Amino acid sequence: MSRQANILLGIAGGIGAYKTPMLVRELAKTGAQIRTVMTRSAHEFVTPASLQAVSGFEVRSETFDRSAEAAMSHIELARWAHLILIAPATAHLIARLAHGLADDLLTTIVLASNAPVVVAPAMNMHMWSHPATERNCTKLTEMGYAMIGPDEGEQACGDEGPGRMVEPCDLADQVVALLQKSARVEGLLTGRKVLVTAGPTREAIDPVRYISNHSSGRQGFAMCRAARAAGAEVTLVSGPVSLTTPPGVKRIDVVSAQEMQGAVMACAPQMDMVIAVAAVSDFAPVKLAEHKIKKQQSAGNWRLELAANPDVLAEVAALDDAPFTLGFAAETRDVEDNARAKLEAKGIDMIAVNDVGNQTIGFNSVNNAMTLMWREAGSVASERLAFSSKDEIAARIIARASACLSACDD
Repeated sequence: MSRQANILLGIAGGIGAYKTPMLVRELAKTGAQIRTVMTRSAHEFVTPASLQAVSGFEVRSETFDRSAEAAMSHIELARWAHLILIAPATAHLIARLAHGLADDLLTTIVLASNAPVVVAPAMNMHMWSHPATERNCTKLTEMGYAMIGPDEGEQACGDEGPGRMVEPCDLADQVVALLQKSARVEGLLTGRKVLVTAGPTREAIDPVRYISNHSSGRQGFAMCRAARAAGAEVTLVSGPVSLTTPPGVKRIDVVSAQEMQGAVMACAPQMDMVIAVAAVSDFAPVKLAEHKIKKQQSAGNWRLELAANPDVLAEVAALDDAPFTLGFAAETRDVEDNARAKLEAKGIDMIAVNDVGNQTIGFNSVNNAMTLMWREAGSVASERLAFSSKDEIAARIIARASACLSACDD
């Protein structure tokens, strides 16, 4: 790490809490400063004295502390942290975080901080597999929280399966890797304005039916988080998705391709970079039926006349003094050839393409693998982005795109 990291360790009331003094030691070996915040139930498993001894800092538990800055520990610590690690994260704490509660010092700090949050789940295997916990973890992931673990093995209750907190040495290694990833993009887009489109569009046939696609919006929302981490002022234009807006991002919701075109073109002239991740429908019905079309009206076969939708990103690229333009392409065959053709046809600066025929990286997947192509010295350069999380892919794309943007300025 290029700077000394400030890591805030949040400790919940699970048996894994007894390992946190060792976790503090492992993190401190990297040169990081560690401060700890305990929930009330965490005191049943580990003492503040042991944590203070290994961290060198007083342990906090209360939201209002007269010894803290302005007696408000949550603001002081929220500003101090470069990263918040919650280990162990119990099912109860995960549920409170997923619903945005701020009913103790730890959850209040999380809401008050712009620092990335890492959650290390630890609970009984049946609690871990419960649908409510699955939903809550999915919600945290969609908000940009990183999940590490849990591991599998024998549990304190005697069950054996997934639910153990990742061991301190492994957890520390993964936290350091996340900090290094954050450092790759930190400050790269400071002072820049970035617009991201995400999700599908819906083209209405009648008041009930529409044409759309399987885009989940996850990669676009990951691009928003990466651009924010790089210091950009981010505007998101999103089609219909069920994802939570990333912190610090201005969101504009649209439904159709025409609505997305209007929102993007209104903002694009003020932007330094436009990242078009949305899966915009290529076609829309020529006529919108005023009422639901009945089966009897179709007389067996139903012909639907379609017209081409606008190419929003090509319009942005054609603007006078156009922003840097980065497009995304989802292909099922001739992936790189089709991407290269789109780069040229649209007149954009960069394109990221993936093979959505591969179910492990297609629509609705939490992971991805892409090929990035961009204009360089009169030719087209490329980089393969290996299989990893969509947030990791986004960080790597932002790093490359910001370098290209800086080169355009020179």
